[in-house]
Amino acid sequence: MTNVAPAATPGLISGPVHAQQRILRVLVASQILSGAGLAAGVTVGALLAQDMLGTTSLAGLPSALLTAGSALTAVAVGRISQARGRRPGLTTGYLTGAIGSAGVITAAVLDNPVLLFIALFVYGAGTATNLQARYAGADLAPPGHRARAVSSVLVATTLGGVAGPNLAAPAGTLAEHLGIPHLAGLFVISGAAYALAALVLALWLRPDPLLLARAVAQAKEADAAATDPASAETAGTGEGRGGVVLGALVMILTQLVMVAIMTMTPVHMHDHGHSTAASGLVIGIHIGAMYLPSPLTGWLVDRYGQMKIAAASGITLLAAGILAAAAPGDSVFLLALALALLGLGWNFGLVSGTAIITDTVPLATRAKTQGMVDVSIAIAGATGGMASGVMVAAASYPALALTGGALSLALLPAVAATAYRR
Repeated sequence: MTNVAPAATPGLISGPVHAQQRILRVLVASQILSGAGLAAGVTVGALLAQDMLGTTSLAGLPSALLTAGSALTAVAVGRISQARGRRPGLTTGYLTGAIGSAGVITAAVLDNPVLLFIALFVYGAGTATNLQARYAGADLAPPGHRARAVSSVLVATTLGGVAGPNLAAPAGTLAEHLGIPHLAGLFVISGAAYALAALVLALWLRPDPLLLARAVAQAKEADAAATDPASAETAGTGEGRGGVVLGALVMILTQLVMVAIMTMTPVHMHDHGHSTAASGLVIGIHIGAMYLPSPLTGWLVDRYGQMKIAAASGITLLAAGILAAAAPGDSVFLLALALALLGLGWNFGLVSGTAIITDTVPLATRAKTQGMVDVSIAIAGATGGMASGVMVAAASYPALALTGGALSLALLPAVAATAYRR
């Protein structure tokens, strides 16, 4: 009996090395598809609401609703993943997002704002699932390479995320031929993209990364218990709670600032006479900046540490807010540059915050905790989206941008205090 655990360990440990490569390929494929899906709500969600309601003050409501739906889905995906693995959790989330896309199209055809808001809430499931997938990339990665594993999954979203908004014009033309309002065209693409992402994961995300990671951890614990029972009893203890708080704070603030400024930029451009295609270009650049730098960000986090990159996030978001506030309303170039900095600051915060969470939460509760952290992130996004429309209506877009930039500076004392305690 004493030889069983040591004999099983080599097979388990060699398997994950090859499984991780396959898992990352499958996750990359699903992220490319889901990236196109999430772009619809960002690009035309606020414009749909403004068109139906005839007011700017509630134009931030779609973003708030889809991020609120994202919060609920984050809980569900986290709990399903905790109980059954990443594959069923992520698949369920993307299928729900596809159903929400169909609901938005129906609401646009019927010109029904109430149905639109309900459908956008359901559509938010795709956004939550897209973010939850980053955790799956890190389940089997060794500690010194987790940020790079996360970034490999995130960067795949770039292809779909950049292409999606720039399909706004042709998708609108196609929608009109099908008897669907022009602005709802992107949701036709998002529904198909989310459904295909769910299919890819359901068929090919095997072995399940979280379940395999648990099996490897259990085998290592069995080996440790057999060779040194005293060390096995103390394994897994550490500063998990502090890591969770810091990682969550970094991602919450970056999400709040990013969503608030991003949500009202298409409306700001529309009010200055820019076309949907121009807004799609700016949002496409923004989404590209959110995900394309991920490999570099992952390397920076693994090389220089999570704290430094988290601090860099706050500084970058401040620069984005200042530039967005100062940019003339007719300058597509400066607005695109501001939104690119906004996306980069968000990327710094997401990768560093995710690495902090993954490093400090044990496998036994990892998926559930990650889901709850993403709930907080989604609530922050909902707050930013809802408040952005109200603030622009009451003050101005530059005031919103400056407020967001200033708020991002709160990251610096939090990171400094944690670094001092360590």
